[in-house]
Amino acid sequence: MVPYLVLLQRVLLSLFLLSGIKFSESSRIFTIINHCKETVWPGVFPGDNFNGGGFTLKSGQSMIFTAPVGFQGRIWGRTGCNFDKNGNGSCQTGDCGPSLKCSGTGKTPASLAEFTLASLDFYDVSLVDGFNVPMSVTPLNGKGNCSVAGCNGDLRQNCPSELAVKNNGKVVACRSACDVFNTDEYCCRGNYGNPTTCQPTFYSKKFKEVCPTAYSYAYDDPTSIFTCSGIDYVIAFCTSRKQSVCTFHDHKLVCGGSSGLRSSISNLWIIILGLTLITNLKIIF
Repeated sequence: MVPYLVLLQRVLLSLFLLSGIKFSESSRIFTIINHCKETVWPGVFPGDNFNGGGFTLKSGQSMIFTAPVGFQGRIWGRTGCNFDKNGNGSCQTGDCGPSLKCSGTGKTPASLAEFTLASLDFYDVSLVDGFNVPMSVTPLNGKGNCSVAGCNGDLRQNCPSELAVKNNGKVVACRSACDVFNTDEYCCRGNYGNPTTCQPTFYSKKFKEVCPTAYSYAYDDPTSIFTCSGIDYVIAFCTSRKQSVCTFHDHKLVCGGSSGLRSSISNLWIIILGLTLITNLKIIF
């Protein structure tokens, strides 16, 4: 009998190949996963290659997208959302307007993953505009300084009271000092608008303690921005560095180890076919 992981890989590969996603040297594969206990509504801008800029991920779900070289954009998580059947509604944090699909950037505070895709990609996770949910960017199959970026810790648990955003008494996000105090020092502008004069502050150090590989202020480049080539990305909400991640590369399922990946593929007939494959694989193999 085929081991369960091999069985799972064959099923996932079949589903992925039938989903219509095309591989190309001029594109990158993005796997977006929600490890949070609650639902997250990712926002993407620009969202042409990402379901129009917004979608729902229940706890444990993932979705796979491709984006071409030349894409320059951002991905963030929205929380506490309420959308009707037509996709109209709002969110407690990361809101991008009255729609599930974002046509603009999200409202601060929000944890933010940023990407510039080229022959050499640049990527980072920024908390310059605040924090609303733990998120990380894990590169796979790349060459270069392909380090994990982001924040696995939860700043909401120890957010300074003067920065805290609360809903019904619960801290749901942590604002940036720039957003709260609007001074040149905290916002790295005016006389503080260069890397020499704009230095870490009390608040950015608090962010950096919890999130050492995320931007904590505007000029936090050395430990926060990464470059890599020929790369695929796994963007995970509420993950830990011990959790493994998977993506598809060159028609193969490549894992940094998790066997619990569940992919939300929109084509119903593909899902039905996948269930049929699971049922029949014991006989075939």
